[in-house]
Amino acid sequence: MKKTLSILALLVLASYARPAAAELKFGGDASIRLRGQFQDKGADNNEDDLLFQYRVRLNASADLGSGYVFKAVIGNEAPNLKSDGTVAPGGGGGWQTVGSANTERYTLGVYQFYFGRNLEESHYYAGRLPLNSTNNPVFDLALYPSQPLDLPVNTLNNDRLFGFTYGRKIGPGELNAVVGVFDNDSKDDKAGEGDGLFNDGYVLSLAYKTALGSVTVEPQIFTALTNHSVFNQDLSAFAGSITPVTFGANVSVPAGKAKIGVSAFYTSADDTTPGSGESVDYSGYLFRLKAESGPFLAWYDYNRTTDRSGTADVDYTNQFVWAQYKIKLYEAASGSFSLTPTLRYLASKKDNGTVETDTSRLRTELYATVTF
Repeated sequence: MKKTLSILALLVLASYARPAAAELKFGGDASIRLRGQFQDKGADNNEDDLLFQYRVRLNASADLGSGYVFKAVIGNEAPNLKSDGTVAPGGGGGWQTVGSANTERYTLGVYQFYFGRNLEESHYYAGRLPLNSTNNPVFDLALYPSQPLDLPVNTLNNDRLFGFTYGRKIGPGELNAVVGVFDNDSKDDKAGEGDGLFNDGYVLSLAYKTALGSVTVEPQIFTALTNHSVFNQDLSAFAGSITPVTFGANVSVPAGKAKIGVSAFYTSADDTTPGSGESVDYSGYLFRLKAESGPFLAWYDYNRTTDRSGTADVDYTNQFVWAQYKIKLYEAASGSFSLTPTLRYLASKKDNGTVETDTSRLRTELYATVTF
């Protein structure tokens, strides 16, 4: 009997002595979106469409203890493609458009993940880092200078950047630095063709967020450290390996129960593409005015960018409006269910001094979202 009790006591002690495994927690959201899309491309070239779409995102996180953490977002990695390989209307950002034959594929992948450590005065993470580009237009202007509106980084790049980030409290605010990699460009070391190990597209983001009374101010710079190919919807204007720099600030001001946001950013590049000798010279700015009050959210964007790379300057002028109202039908500690009618309007103009092209696109959307 004593021997049996001794063995049981040893087993109990062994169970307490085993290393504790980190608990992996899952949450996420699922949405259905009904989109009416109305495009006017000029010269009686109008395209209207009704899209039925859906998206599922799973959030995974683990607390390893002593401040070490892991987080990931699992969702549709690949955009919805047409038979010719181009992106279908509404494809991207994890959204899938239902096809006429209902043959669409929804492939889950880990399109954001990072791990690192949170300390009392600092933190650091590495991996596919979220950019929060919806609330910070510096990334849209830097990567899509001719048309940075309607959230291209969030839609086309899954709102992420592979790299390393470090943040630390300095003075009254917090400094955050990110070093990222955009492309893996392999070239030889012949004159005018490459820079060896520095062919890859490295970028640096620096932001300092602080409060001046009740006003929150966040100056930021986002710059290429080495040549890299800019992701752009108008590749004829800004193709090539360049080193653009973008800088400005986000400001948030409380106004009673509402919050007013103002963002202003400037971008420019003046480079000669290695090897080809092609000149790339452009500059532009983006201004955003944003208002948020309870369930209502709206903002207005204005952008103007001038391309001086060719024999004649080309001006791009864009305006964008986003407005939504979130209706919470159910909310509890375990999740929520809501409906969100949304309006998105984009107007763009391209002028090369001889020909002016005007286009517009209106999107009316209704989101039904469950969070868990």
